[in-house]
Amino acid sequence: MQIAGTRPLISPLVSGLTLALVVAGAGLSSEARAEAQPPQRQSLMALLEPAPPKEDPVPTLVLERTERQLQATGDPIWNLKVEIPGEPLRRFDAVSGRANRQNADRDRMGSRAPLPVGRYSVGVVEPLNDGAYPELGPVWISIEPTFVTGRRVLGIHLDPSAGLRNANSGTLGCIGLVNRADMLELAQLIERSGTDRLEVRD
Repeated sequence: MQIAGTRPLISPLVSGLTLALVVAGAGLSSEARAEAQPPQRQSLMALLEPAPPKEDPVPTLVLERTERQLQATGDPIWNLKVEIPGEPLRRFDAVSGRANRQNADRDRMGSRAPLPVGRYSVGVVEPLNDGAYPELGPVWISIEPTFVTGRRVLGIHLDPSAGLRNANSGTLGCIGLVNRADMLELAQLIERSGTDRLEVRD
């Protein structure tokens, strides 16, 4: 009587264990099949010369030469662009170097040539006392080359003499904005966006 009474309890238990083993076996076989699949095929060039990772866009100043010039002095007008991700592109007229020194050695100290091509770090906006530096305007923004060059003490500032025949039109190599309002707007954009990169492309 006791043996007959225990059979209904054992039978469901055995069935449950059997089902669990079958399910576990199916899971193991799926994992084994997944591991047995060959890895994704790659070309030899992709292995030898992998593509560099793409950089996320960051606020950047870009300086490029244009075909325009200041009529009175012949200074070439450079285009200073402010590229801030998610915002409209801004453009400001600027000068760099003296009009008659545009083809001088751009890496030599004292050449009065435009800035050398390359990447620069952009410093903080520094207000200047009124009248203290007449040829620099209201603010100074230092820039530092990230490459080897002989040029030193470079920055972005207003060129109050731009287009004037007073022998001071243009810069000694810095970026000089032509309009005061543009210089103040640029300073605000740099401070707000944290722009710390400048690229001179021409």
